[in-house]
Amino acid sequence: MNQGTTSQLPATAHTFTQRLSSTRRGARLARLLAAEQLRTWPVSPEVAERAELVVAELAANAALHGRVPGRDFRLTLTLDHVAGALRIEVTDTRGEKLPVLGPEPGPDRESGRGLLLVVALADRWGTEPNEPVGKTVWAELDSGTCLTVR
Repeated sequence: MNQGTTSQLPATAHTFTQRLSSTRRGARLARLLAAEQLRTWPVSPEVAERAELVVAELAANAALHGRVPGRDFRLTLTLDHVAGALRIEVTDTRGEKLPVLGPEPGPDRESGRGLLLVVALADRWGTEPNEPVGKTVWAELDSGTCLTVR
């Protein structure tokens, strides 16, 4: 009997998904969970830091603008080694309320800069409808040259 060894191909992606309450507490927890998860994946500290800020903004927007009472939002992180990118998705149930990138708010405004931060930190971003109801706001951060071995 020939006993050969079976080689496994390395994982081409890491994925993390979590449903969270559409509240300020849920948005804060999304940021904390993302930060903890990214510490276990082979991404550079620079990419992890940018991703944590993007998650914070998208989760806050989901809790504030995408909130439907009694409905959660979903956070998904996908690190695709082949594409060399980290994809952040936040899905809420308010499909009719798409994010709009407007002019920068005045210096006296305390809000309105979240999407501008996402644009500045992400390499790509956009929205997709989520069937049967809702939308997904996503952002991608290139990590191809920033992967680290842990």
